[in-house]
Amino acid sequence: MTTPSEPPPVSIAEYGRLAAARLPVMTYDYFASGADDEVTLRRNREAFERLALRPRVLRGVGVPDTSVEVFGRRHPLPLIVAPTAFARLAHPDGEIAVARACAAAGVTQTLSTLSTYSLEAVVEAGGGPRWFQVYVFRDRALTRSLVERAEAAGYESLVLTVDAPVLGSRERDVRNRFVLPEGMYPANLVPEEGQEVRPAGEESGLARYFTSRIDPALTWDDVDWLRSVSRLPVLVKGVVRGDDARLAVSHGAAGIIVSNHGGRQLDSAPATIDVLREVVEAVAGRVPVLLDGGVRRGTDIVKAVALGAAAVLIGRPVLWGLAVDGEAGVARVLALLHEEFARAMALCGCGSVAGIGADLVPGQGGG
Repeated sequence: MTTPSEPPPVSIAEYGRLAAARLPVMTYDYFASGADDEVTLRRNREAFERLALRPRVLRGVGVPDTSVEVFGRRHPLPLIVAPTAFARLAHPDGEIAVARACAAAGVTQTLSTLSTYSLEAVVEAGGGPRWFQVYVFRDRALTRSLVERAEAAGYESLVLTVDAPVLGSRERDVRNRFVLPEGMYPANLVPEEGQEVRPAGEESGLARYFTSRIDPALTWDDVDWLRSVSRLPVLVKGVVRGDDARLAVSHGAAGIIVSNHGGRQLDSAPATIDVLREVVEAVAGRVPVLLDGGVRRGTDIVKAVALGAAAVLIGRPVLWGLAVDGEAGVARVLALLHEEFARAMALCGCGSVAGIGADLVPGQGGG
């Protein structure tokens, strides 16, 4: 927690540095790490940094309107909080603190299946809009039960994660033999004997848990199945190819999230911002396309929107805010990105989100 004598962090990067200093090594490594050599983890940031913005001038912008409509709801800016597992590792209030900060800011929270507070408890804590992230378990009845609970609790969309048929090799977790503390477990699931997140041999506890639960043989038929057991719209998260995006739409996806799981699955996968245009062009306006991976500045949001994203998702920045100052830290992270986005819009000559076009990004449609 920051003290009254300490100025609040002024950037997401500063929150990240403070979180690294305050969290136990095993916890920080779990949140921060990528797969294998962490090539994709680095690419996500490097790709954003390579992209320039070419501003327009003398456009009479005044105070920009940062709001945007996505899936029938008006959002204060094109930003969604991504699903992140085990948030209580960052702060005792975990997902509940995130829910309260999101509700106050009007930002949609996506709750992980592997949250450390139940989906019902999170709803009770904060009255804001939220989506529910879904893994398809070997036990389809369990998956269906989770979906039914989410629908009954008022979640507005399902986010189906499709890029994790097996868990990526996160070597920091293996080295640390990652384990949840005693008494902490995925609160949406009933713990069973042998299903706790505990290390076994040389592997991390998460790898062991994931292998025992998640179905590694998913197909597009499972998207059809998920749509058949719920009235909620299904967003497909983990797409990095145009042909997969077209298949997702043909199987009834209400939206696409271009994602490489924060660099935590297949190392050497491309940066998400580098494949965004391909996915947007493949979808051809039939459903919204969102993006996560590497978003750390308001200028990153401008770049993603310019290249066709309806909104971006952030994961680690929320965890860094949570680790540093609980609910207040998350609120500050959201406020920082909102302020930066509004300032970047004004400096780019954009009075509204609709005015953010590909011409702002040299070589991507505007010169």
